[in-house]
Amino acid sequence: MKKRIHILEDDKDIGYIIEFLLKDEGYELQLSSTVKEMKEKLKDSIPDLFILDVMLPDGNGIEICHDLKNDIFTKHIPVIVMSANVTNKKNSEMATPDEYISKPFDLDDIESTIKKLLDKKAA
Repeated sequence: MKKRIHILEDDKDIGYIIEFLLKDEGYELQLSSTVKEMKEKLKDSIPDLFILDVMLPDGNGIEICHDLKNDIFTKHIPVIVMSANVTNKKNSEMATPDEYISKPFDLDDIESTIKKLLDKKAA
């Protein structure tokens, strides 16, 4: 069964690059550009992994990560937080993401990080 990844990213170009990479690797994707859109999509299905941008038009990925990690239905799901702002790495630690990726990012790093987290979850 394909692993589903939910990507919350408001930059269409970055979302497209990640989508292209991950679809090519056989993942099923859900994409959202706002927190509101993500919450609507989560009513239908829960993913195997989240990738969250920090700076969003209607919220903050660090706060979303915190909420996901404190919700009984999603606390077991790996979360990757990504940002171009270096100070967000320190700020994100309190939300306990499973990984942090700095933008600009290396596609091989994203791919290997996702694989590592999904393999760890399956074990």
